Amino acid sequence: MASALASHANAANTLLERPFISSRPFQSSQLSGSAIPRARSLQALRVKCSVAAAAAPAKAAKEGKVKSVRARQIVDSRGNPTVEVDLITDDLHRSAVPSGASTGIYEALELRDGDKSVYGGKGVLNAVRNINEVLGPKLVGVDVRNQADVDAIMLEIDGTPNKSTLGANAILGVSLSVCRAGAGAKGVPLYKHIQDISGTKELVMPVPAFNVINGGSHAGNNLAMQEFMILPVGATSFAEALCMGSEVYHTLKGIIKAKYGQDACNVGDEGGFAPNVQDNREGLVLLMDAIEKAGYTGKIKIGMDVAASEFFLKDGRYDLNFKKQPNDGAHVLSAPSLCDLYMDFVKDFPIVSIEDPFDQDDWTSWASLQSSVDIQLVGDDLLVTNPKRIAEAIGKKACNALLLKVNQIGTVTESIQAALDSKAAGWGVMVSHRSGETEDNFIADLSVGLASGQIKTGAPCRSERLAKYNQLLRIEEELGNVRYAGEAFRSP
Repeated sequence: MASALASHANAANTLLERPFISSRPFQSSQLSGSAIPRARSLQALRVKCSVAAAAAPAKAAKEGKVKSVRARQIVDSRGNPTVEVDLITDDLHRSAVPSGASTGIYEALELRDGDKSVYGGKGVLNAVRNINEVLGPKLVGVDVRNQADVDAIMLEIDGTPNKSTLGANAILGVSLSVCRAGAGAKGVPLYKHIQDISGTKELVMPVPAFNVINGGSHAGNNLAMQEFMILPVGATSFAEALCMGSEVYHTLKGIIKAKYGQDACNVGDEGGFAPNVQDNREGLVLLMDAIEKAGYTGKIKIGMDVAASEFFLKDGRYDLNFKKQPNDGAHVLSAPSLCDLYMDFVKDFPIVSIEDPFDQDDWTSWASLQSSVDIQLVGDDLLVTNPKRIAEAIGKKACNALLLKVNQIGTVTESIQAALDSKAAGWGVMVSHRSGETEDNFIADLSVGLASGQIKTGAPCRSERLAKYNQLLRIEEELGNVRYAGEAFRSP
């Protein structure tokens, strides 16, 4: 086994010099005669990676057995280490793991090295080692077309409820690459493979939720609430929705520059602006002004991610001035008062979705708001993409939508199950990125393959965000006559 692993590792090494080789068919006419032998030699093992174009559906099926698995430490969009995994069958299938800044306490464990002298303790070499020395050897010879079986093997090896032995970041990196390899083995695009293993009937293009104003833990302004989003539900295609979102984004930039100055146009972790807004209502007014000025009144709705666990106090109240410590307590609200504030927002603005309006354990307040408004209430920290938490929320009627983050739960299989459980309860499903991202665009295919109807992956700015949006453009072009979720984003 050692010699086989070394052989495949050597084959992979030749690709590391050019890690993002196009998956398009080789055209000999594009190269001179002297270049053809080198180009042809690379065709034997092409990279099926995060930035490849959507695969052509007519490709022939290939080998479905794992030959080797290799992981490494790379750096994400926030400059922190994360895990990248190369899984080799006939081709090389590459995936990278995202990481969040605002994280729920019930998320699966993200394994960090803890050595403060290196990357501030955020290294992931132990997770990398767990892949290269534990998971990789165990998976050699396993059929990648059976996603659930492969994920079950890894969960059994880990043996803990929150993946604390190997690390959810280690397990997820392998799981994502297995899914890509499964699509390659079947000769279908990734979104089609996800459709098959999830049992989704119809592929649907999602409504993008663009995070264009940042607050909370993602920004240094006074905004307590973390994300102010625009949803182009009135578009007729994803391409049109992206155009609308981009136009409003640039219009908003002009408004912010005129009102707050050039410095306010700097962007946050997810590409949104972080102007020195003093009040959450002021952020909503800015969105309304930009939507109107861009000419999309009525066609673009508003969403919010409050991330209320970030400013929840031990006595059950919420401090909307939590970034200033100490403070005079003038902006501390009881849970019922915060609920009233949300209801005022819904009355005064075209808000269609609010995420994490209360703390992850404040079940009573969640249920109270759910019974008082007719909008989408999305559970992120509340649910952490965990089927057990979802079942509890269904029973308590606490929310009506899941924010699906693959790294919160740690495997593709469990992520799919979380989405299916949510849909079975009549909930919406919003596929989501994390604040720490890479060029990996897996979640674009996931949102289409699950027909989630909605995706949240930042502003139309910063390449690690646009990698997902651009992949959705490719998918829509490839599918041709495919439905855009639009106004039906909650139940596409």
